[in-house]
Amino acid sequence: MKCPFCNYPESRVIETREIGNAIRRRRECLKCGKRFTTYERIEHSPIIVVKKDGSREKFDIEKIKQGVLKACEKRPVTMDQIEDLASKVESEILALGKSEVSSKIIGLKVMKHLKKLDRVAYIRFASVYREFADVEDFFKELKRFASKTSSKA
Repeated sequence: MKCPFCNYPESRVIETREIGNAIRRRRECLKCGKRFTTYERIEHSPIIVVKKDGSREKFDIEKIKQGVLKACEKRPVTMDQIEDLASKVESEILALGKSEVSSKIIGLKVMKHLKKLDRVAYIRFASVYREFADVEDFFKELKRFASKTSSKA
C-alpha cells in the first residue's frame, strides 16, 4: 500500500476493524511515519438505484457519505461514524438481494441510522430527503419525531 503522503510503497497495519461489509485498516508509513486509513470492500455485482424521476444509476456509497456528511455538519459526529453508517446501509441494501433498489428505500435506511446517531442530523437529512415544502412540513416532522422519542422514554 503506497503512502498517500510520500508514495513510499510499504506501510504497517496498526489496527484492523470490520465495519459493515468492509474492513477498515489504520496504517503507518514505514518511511515518513504518517498514518492513514484504508478500506477493503468485497466487490459485488452492481446495484442500480431507481430514482424518484424513474432514472437509474449505479449505487454509490460515496453519495450516502456525502449526504450524511452535509447533515452532520457542525455536529459531534466523526468520519468513522459516518463511514460506519454508510457501510451499514450498504450491507442492508446488499442483503435485500435485488439488482435494483429505489432511492426511497435507501433514504429510509439512512434516516433510520441517522436517527440513532444524531437527532439534529436526522432532521436535517429528513428535510432534504422528504422535500419539505414549507415550515409547516418541518414542524410536522419535528412533532412526529418528538412524539416517537418521548413515547420510548
